[in-house]
Amino acid sequence: MTTEDKTMKSEIGNSAVLRLPESSAVDLDLNELEFGSGETMIVNMGPQHPSTHGVLRVMMELEGETVLRCKPVIGYLHTGMEKTGEELTYTQGATNVTRMDYLSPLANELVYSLAVEDLLNVQIPQRATWIRMLMCELNRMSSHLMWLATNGMDLGATTMMIFGFRERELILAFFEKTTGLRMNHNYIRPGGVAADLPDGWEEDVEAIYQTVLFRLDEYDEFFTGQPIFRKRVEGVGTLSAETAVELSVTGPLLRASGVPWDLRKTMPYLAYDEVDFDVIVGTVGDNFDRYAVRMNEIRESAKIVKQIIEKMPKGDYRTQDAKVTPPPRARIDQSMEALIHHFKLFTEGIIVPEGETYVAVESPRGELGCYMVSDGTGHPLRMHIRAPSFVNLQSLPPLLRGSLVADAVATISSVDPVMGEVDR
Repeated sequence: MTTEDKTMKSEIGNSAVLRLPESSAVDLDLNELEFGSGETMIVNMGPQHPSTHGVLRVMMELEGETVLRCKPVIGYLHTGMEKTGEELTYTQGATNVTRMDYLSPLANELVYSLAVEDLLNVQIPQRATWIRMLMCELNRMSSHLMWLATNGMDLGATTMMIFGFRERELILAFFEKTTGLRMNHNYIRPGGVAADLPDGWEEDVEAIYQTVLFRLDEYDEFFTGQPIFRKRVEGVGTLSAETAVELSVTGPLLRASGVPWDLRKTMPYLAYDEVDFDVIVGTVGDNFDRYAVRMNEIRESAKIVKQIIEKMPKGDYRTQDAKVTPPPRARIDQSMEALIHHFKLFTEGIIVPEGETYVAVESPRGELGCYMVSDGTGHPLRMHIRAPSFVNLQSLPPLLRGSLVADAVATISSVDPVMGEVDR
């Protein structure tokens, strides 16, 4: 231990407190911390804090119980999924990206598949398009229900946690019936989807959206009109529209600030231009608006799901383009060419022409983009994900500035970050 270290230890033992230098929250650096007169204090929330929705660390400068500045510190959950994606074949890629945002895996699979299909210039059947839309809207509902559950827990409303998980379970049970897995499905793949919808899917989906809509009315009674809840969230964590746009935040976080930006409307993909739904926006941009936007987005997703049941086209669930789709299993036993074709697709992968593309979809957390570069081989030369959770975390300093430390967890929750997507 150096003389400096001993001095520091001695001062800490004498109850000295840390002060931040006069610099911006973005420049906050542990090496710059000085010992001062005790006017302000640095505390760490995380990285093990159970209510920060993943392994997130937030450094805060406090004056009493008021947050003056903060800095989110990431990297504790780094998985290297983007680099891994450059080593996997295009066929294997969906199994990798589905694990980034583990609360909306189908959106990850969708954006990856759309990017590969754009490079291949492959058109998928209409039924595959509508199945994708159905699954993604159900996934949006399940993700928002999960948020309602955990946000309720963060505010001490454990009943809301139980309710949110209860309704989400209905959707996960349908996902398991359709894809074989509750999460991380590898269901949406380049060329379409892995399997057709199961028999009786219409009744299953109708039961889901009717139950969820009925329960949302209960949530309104339980939460929306509850005076203690309103006092905890109204006027807390306000984010102006101008600041939100400057920070490039998207999703419910942006729309709660009054900006009607939703890629399903502004830049339609799949068949979103063939269904009717509203873009929900807030007025103040506080924690309550972010709650209200997500609540009503569940209702809009249920409206979309109902229309999908009525409009679902007949036909194949995946393209029959030989560049992407293996031959039917029955032909493998009968044809050597079919066997070789199957073998090459699952060893070399799909051979994608040289080029680059960027595709974006509206995930439950905002704009989820995939930038992909192909060098003409069976795996990407470069794959980069524009993760909404990563970008939206930039909003924490303005959101927490001036609020009480007791409100910090609820405000972090209102951003709805998934750290698997941040530390990818």
